[in-house]
Amino acid sequence: MATLFTRIAQGEIPSYKVAENEDYYAFLDISPLAPGHTLVIPKKVEDDYIFHLDEPVYAGLWAFARQVATALKAAVPCKRVGVAVLGMEVPHTHIHLVPLQSEGDLDFRKERPTVTPEQMAQIAAAILSEYEKLQ
Repeated sequence: MATLFTRIAQGEIPSYKVAENEDYYAFLDISPLAPGHTLVIPKKVEDDYIFHLDEPVYAGLWAFARQVATALKAAVPCKRVGVAVLGMEVPHTHIHLVPLQSEGDLDFRKERPTVTPEQMAQIAAAILSEYEKLQ
């Protein structure tokens, strides 16, 4: 059975898409650490551990994540874009890209901000626009 993230990438479950190519998909986390918190996934590989990915998929995922992070930083005011790979909550490799003002912003135990659906859509559109400029 397809993972939740595969179903999102295939369009079966709605998401706030911020970037996509043939092999990878990026979308906003619906429970963000900060507005703009993005998840980056491989479309064709559902392994839950990033270090199980074969070299081309692994390298491609990081290259795609770099482009998404560049677009994210251009669209969402922040000092840096933080990166985390946990993979414990959904059994599908995913990279978290989080807009940061300080190191404490990358604490997954902290209270999550409220981001309305309208704000999510605006943020996603802004990141997608910046991503498309890079293509």
